[in-house]
Amino acid sequence: MLEHRRLVIQGLFILTGLVFLVRLFALQVTDSTYRLKAERNIIQTIIEYPFRGLIYDRNKELIVHNEPIYDIMVVPRDFYVEDTAAFCELFRIDEATFLENLKEAREYSSVKPSPLLKKISHREYASIQDHLYQFKGLFANPRTVRRYTQPMLAHQLGYIGEVSQRQLDRDSSGYYRSGDFIGITGLEEQYEEVLRGERGKSFRMVNVNGIAKGSFKNGELDTASVAGKNLITTIDMDLQAYAEKLLKGKRGSVVAIEPSTGEILVMASSPSYNPNELSGKYFGKNFKEIEKDTLSPLFNRAIMATYPPGSIFKTVQALIALDEQVIGPYEKVNVNKYYMGDHADLGIYDVAKGLEFSSNNYFYEVMRRVINQKESANYFKDSRLGMEKWAEAVRKFGFGSRLGLDIPGEVAGKVPDVETYDKMHGELRWAYSTIYSLSIGQGEMLVTPLQVANLAAIIANEGHYITPHLVKGIEAKGEYTPLEFEKHETGKGTDYYPAIIEGMSRAVKRTANLAVIPDIEMVGKTGTAENGLKDETLDHSVFMAYAPRENPQIAVAVYVENAGWGGLAAGITASLIIEKHIRGFINKKGWFDKENYVLEQRYLEAVEN
Repeated sequence: MLEHRRLVIQGLFILTGLVFLVRLFALQVTDSTYRLKAERNIIQTIIEYPFRGLIYDRNKELIVHNEPIYDIMVVPRDFYVEDTAAFCELFRIDEATFLENLKEAREYSSVKPSPLLKKISHREYASIQDHLYQFKGLFANPRTVRRYTQPMLAHQLGYIGEVSQRQLDRDSSGYYRSGDFIGITGLEEQYEEVLRGERGKSFRMVNVNGIAKGSFKNGELDTASVAGKNLITTIDMDLQAYAEKLLKGKRGSVVAIEPSTGEILVMASSPSYNPNELSGKYFGKNFKEIEKDTLSPLFNRAIMATYPPGSIFKTVQALIALDEQVIGPYEKVNVNKYYMGDHADLGIYDVAKGLEFSSNNYFYEVMRRVINQKESANYFKDSRLGMEKWAEAVRKFGFGSRLGLDIPGEVAGKVPDVETYDKMHGELRWAYSTIYSLSIGQGEMLVTPLQVANLAAIIANEGHYITPHLVKGIEAKGEYTPLEFEKHETGKGTDYYPAIIEGMSRAVKRTANLAVIPDIEMVGKTGTAENGLKDETLDHSVFMAYAPRENPQIAVAVYVENAGWGGLAAGITASLIIEKHIRGFINKKGWFDKENYVLEQRYLEAVEN
């Protein structure tokens, strides 16, 4: 009996020992959980952030590049500072900010690294890097921020910033993590997936003092970051710089397009800001100052501002009427009555003469023929039918909708239609006599400067346009991939464009004679956009044009707010942009210095007198 009990007890001891041996074997050999937990105590995971893609102009001039910065990362469990004041002095941080940042890091994780100090410049890092080893739990994580070769093109380039919680919540790809940078506006936002690249990851061993002791497993588990792809834009930086110079001190915009391709050569909006101010350590502070500026420098007038088109819209009225065949290109129309105020005399007009003299009453008759084609015996119903046809035709020119520009923020403008006037006046309670101000580009019609530049390109192309765009191709690893954009037809025919072009060519010489460029024939149209105010403020100066007349190279729209007649501020600015692009320089010979006239805003003296 005793012998049996002894054997049972021995068996229990042996069985218990075997269980412990099997479990120990499992923990040390087959189960990696505890091994990894132990390794995490001495291994740091370092995120390798990729270089963001570069941005070039059309001539491969660098516009946007990357500059190294550093985040000082902390592992709160390992971090200890004896003298907080000395630490703060060394790292150039006030004690309150230091304590707040450390608190946030602890709340995030006591064992995972997170930023204690962000966006330390290369110069600042050089002064502290030799002291980092003194502080357990600290290490530097290199990153980059954007830098801009010239203080211009801010609205179009956009800026990057830290990804917000809302963006993280909406990120279905799972790519982004807290602290990552992401494109916020402009090309940076539109082409985010192209520019951002792919992050990498590396593992390094550190000792108990946080000093690096080499890579983990000889880097077998590391993954290299992949740089983002480069953007080749359509912008001509020299011409862009010139446009921004001409707009300095004014409110307005310049948009220039290459008609044959839809490539945007210039897109300038004023007031603007230096894009370098929204990059780096002081992004938040600078953004607040720019945002509260009463001149609204963040507002991109080229694609966000809307204005009544004014007399430039007479070209569209003529093209629609010609397309509808309610007038002929050389048909003589007897304008014998003043339906509205006019700066042109009554008399015999055709399309070219109507545009040359910008006759309000001629275009009153032109639009009336489109609206009232006697498709119904009821006058009000007939106007309704004609209005539906007119609005559809106007939209084919890109008005009333976004053109599809490859940056966010483009607005559609407004094309009034049957629904508009039904809401305003009631169904069958309005007619052409209610809406005729549209005939000269006033009333409820609203357009953007981009749409007006596109109209100039349509006329240059005699009836079509390519979707305007800011990026022409993408470059990666030395290989260039061009982008393709859609062609849009605007009418049923093109044979009537010579009459339109002739009238616009003569209009430049008559209504914008100071804008004439010797040896370069410019086809254009002046306009004055009402500012909607009842005070003494001047209306907006508007001009659109293309040049040369044969084989056009550039189409331009210029808006200068509160500057009066289109032939002065806007017209002369456009002529300078055109001459600079075609000739390569401004010919200052002669009695009239157009450049100084614009820079010094001497056109205000002319319109006020």
